[in-house]
Amino acid sequence: MIYGRKFATGLTALALGALTACNGAPSPGGSPVGGGGGARPPTAAADGPSRASRNLPNDRSLRGKVIVVDPGHNGGNGGNPSYINRQVDVINGRKACDTTGTATASGYSEAAFNWDVSTRLVKELRARGARVLLTRTNNTGVGPCITERAAIGNRAKADAAVSVHADGARPSARGFHIIQPGRLRGHNDKIIAPSARLGRALRDAYRAGTGVPYSNYLGANAIDTRTDLGGLNLSTVPKVFIECGNMKNPGEAAKFTDPKFRQRVADSLADGFTAYFNG
Repeated sequence: MIYGRKFATGLTALALGALTACNGAPSPGGSPVGGGGGARPPTAAADGPSRASRNLPNDRSLRGKVIVVDPGHNGGNGGNPSYINRQVDVINGRKACDTTGTATASGYSEAAFNWDVSTRLVKELRARGARVLLTRTNNTGVGPCITERAAIGNRAKADAAVSVHADGARPSARGFHIIQPGRLRGHNDKIIAPSARLGRALRDAYRAGTGVPYSNYLGANAIDTRTDLGGLNLSTVPKVFIECGNMKNPGEAAKFTDPKFRQRVADSLADGFTAYFNG
C-alpha cells in the first residue's frame, strides 16, 4: 500500500553503493542489490523450482536490460515514525518519506508480501538475462525514502522499474491495479508514454497469470494515473506501481499468504517485463 490515498508513516534513504538516510545518516535498510557482477540478491523461499529455472533455462530474452524492483515499505518502518514521517520534496509538493504499509486481518504485512514477491521476481528476471537492482536488501530495516527509491533507478539509467505493493482498502473492494505517472511538464514528459506501455504489459500479464480481477474500486481497466507519488514523480526512467490486490479482502488475503501464489505473482510480472521489451 502506498501513501497519498492511504494511511501510514514514512521512510529512509538509500544510495546505489551504500544506504544512507535522507539526512546522510546510515540506515539499517541495507544497500540496493545489483545484478551482473554485483552482490547476489536475496533468494526467495524454497517452494520448489521457479518457472524460470524449470521451463526457461535458455531464455535470455531480457539480456542487457536493467530493471529496478522496488519492494514497497520495509518491516522496520513502523518502529521509526519520526524517521519515516520526515517530509521530502516530490516536485509538486511535500510528502512523508514513506509509509508503513498495510496488513491482512491475520497480521501478514504488506512489507513482507512486497519483499517476498520482489525477491522472487528478481530471480525470474535474472533467469531471463536482466541485470536487476533491488531498492532494499531485507525486510527488517528502515527505508529507503521514496526520493531515494526513485534515484536508484535514475542513477542506474534503468530500462524500466516497478514498485511492488498491495492495497489496504475496504474488505468488499477487490482486484489489482497499476499506477502510472501523470505528466508533470518539464519533469517527466519523456517517461509518460513508455511508462504507460509498461503498465499495460504488466497489467495484461498479471491478469493472465494470477487470475486476480481488475480493481472494482480504483482506476479504469486496472490503470490509475497519479501525480502525488514521489516514487513516480521523481523517476526519469519508465516506472509504474502495482497494487497486487486488496489485503483487507479475505479472498485476496488468503492468496497473498500462499507462497505458491506469490510465485505466480513473480512469474506473471516477469512475463510482463518480457512482453514490454519484446513486444
